[in-house]
Formats: sequence, structure tokens, C-alpha cells
Amino acid sequence: MVKRRQRSQTIVVRAIRTRQTKDVDLYSFFMPGGKITTVADISRVERDEDDQLKGFQRREIRNHVRGIVDYLNQKNVLFPNAIILAMSPDVRFVRSRGPSRKELEKGVEAGTLSIPMRPEGDRVAWIVDGQQRSLALSESDNPTLPVPVVGFVSDDLATQRAQFILINKARPLPNRLINELLPETRGVVLPKDLTARKIPSELCSLLNRDPTSPFFRLIKRLSEQNVDGAVITDTALVTMIKGSIQSPLGALAPFKAVGDESADIEGMYRTLCVFWGAAREVFVDAWGLPPQKSRLMHSAGIEAMGVLMDRVYARHAGKSNEHAAIKQDLQRMAPHCHWTDGEWEGLGVAWDQIENTRKDIRNLADALIRIHSVRAAK
Repeated sequence: MVKRRQRSQTIVVRAIRTRQTKDVDLYSFFMPGGKITTVADISRVERDEDDQLKGFQRREIRNHVRGIVDYLNQKNVLFPNAIILAMSPDVRFVRSRGPSRKELEKGVEAGTLSIPMRPEGDRVAWIVDGQQRSLALSESDNPTLPVPVVGFVSDDLATQRAQFILINKARPLPNRLINELLPETRGVVLPKDLTARKIPSELCSLLNRDPTSPFFRLIKRLSEQNVDGAVITDTALVTMIKGSIQSPLGALAPFKAVGDESADIEGMYRTLCVFWGAAREVFVDAWGLPPQKSRLMHSAGIEAMGVLMDRVYARHAGKSNEHAAIKQDLQRMAPHCHWTDGEWEGLGVAWDQIENTRKDIRNLADALIRIHSVRAAK
């Protein structure tokens, strides 16, 4: 007896289809809230064995989910907030026929959308916005509540990540998560304020992943929890890099995009490796320690040293022996720098009293520049 192959279950909903771009279908429909997590996976930020970024969601906040569940368990609830899904081309849309189509706006079609139900990890959709709401809907006593869903069809992970960033941009989405996702959105047009952060984010990723980088595996990323040896907050590096690019006299400013010319990422990366490589060699006793034991690895130290980098490169940029010249400057400064003990000249504060405030960062940067002017810039 030949067994028939069991057909996978499919959810069929009435939907409206349109296109906001020439190659991406966009659907709007309602479905029982409890079934969203049966057709859509929740992707969280992580990296695979090849160090490639996977997913883009924050870990669920259980208290928040519990609060939504409590609300949904009440009677006569209103749930108008749409869940946003990225869907694979495996979904199928069949356009409806009849005079009702004429009543719709141009470019909009009515029909039915078939969404296959597959095992977790192999589902045809991913939740781009509404992770916690979807979890709450699946756990509530009201799983049949029809909720609005908007889905766009794309297998391109860069498009999905870009949508995630744009949707959450005005919400309390962690800057560190945006910073880590931005390098993974190549080829996608982003608003100017996010585009300005994309290059620093990409450089931060390169610095953390390149074995030849002075920051190799020292940077804390949201996608890599509890990594041994990671001591530097990625936000500090992104801020330092962004400041150097934007400053007219910054060490990285000569490499930024001008007119039709694109930014020279390789030039920026080389500059960062030269300066910070010299810093690692000179301040060896303070390098790689937790910020509680070394203010060089502290956010305040990273940003203040970025200001010093701009000043040092103003003297040595273009020299054939840049690394040696910069290292010599830092060696002359080293006896007067107090990253792990002692008190900073002119500041009147102990090394471990430097905090991550704009005032302390500015004061530390000023102190480094004074030391450089007196001890090294001869």
C-alpha cells in the first residue's frame, strides 16, 4: 500500500495586495492572533559559525509580554496595532474576480493569501515588528482574536533588517542593536541620519572580527552574549569613529564621501588600526582589561583617545613611518597617563573617578591633548 504524502497545513486569509516598490509585494490582512507564531518565526540577533549576523530581534521582555497577556485576557479588548511580517515567496496570492475590484484604488488588488504552516525555524515568515505582541497573543486566553497584519515578500535579509531598523527608529530600540544591524543592510537606501551611522558601525564590526585588528574580540556586541574577553562597549567605538569622520580636522575626515566619490572605508580602517595598534603596544598594561580596571577600555577613555587620535594624525598623517611616529608620541605621553592607577595631571581626580559623562570625556580629552602638547609635540 502506497502512503500518501501528508500535505502541509495552510492558513488562507482574505488580503489586499499592493506594491510600494517595483519588486516587493505588500499585503494587508487579518488573522487569529494566536496563529501568528505558527506561520512566523521570531529571529533574534546572533552570529553563526562563520561569524555572520543572523536575525534581528531583541530578546523578549517577559514582564512586558505578561502585561499584554493580562490585557488580552480581559473582555472586549481592542487590538488595532498591526504585526509586521517579512514573508518568503512561498506564500501564494490569488486575485479575486468580479466588479468589487473596480471599487478599489488603483494599484490595489483584493484576493486570498495562502500561508503554509511549517515547523519552527523553517517557517515562511519572520516577525519584523510585534515580537512581544505575537508571543502574548499566542499565550492569551483569546487566541482567536483577529488582529491586523502587514506583510512584505522578500528573501533578502538586508531588506528585512532595514525595515526592522526603520520601523523601530522612533521607538526605544537600543542604539547598540541599530549599530550592529546597520553594516548588514548594504545596498538598502536609509535615511541620512542612519546612513551617517552606517560607516562607523561597519568599521566597528570589522575591528571586532579581523584577527589583525587591535580590537579583535574585545568589543561587546548584542549578538554575542557573554563572550570571554569582550570589554569595550561598541557604542563607544561607534561614537569615537563618527566624531573623527565629522570633525573637519578628524583623522578619518579625509576619507569620507565627497561629491560623487564614495567613502574610503579601507583608508579609515587602516588609520584606526595604525593609531590604536600603537596604543595597544604602548599601554600594554592597560589593554584588554575590564573598564573597572582600566579607563583606557572605558567608554570615556575610548572617546577621549579618539580626540587625541585626531590631534596626533594632524602631525603624522602621510608619513612613511606613521606607526613608529605615533607610537613615539604615545610613549612620551605614557608616564603621565593614568589608566589603571594614580591621578590625572590637571584634573585632580583619581583614575577610576573618570565616568562616562560628556563633562568627564571632555576633561579627559583636554588632559590628553595638554600632555601631548607638552611631552610629545616637540
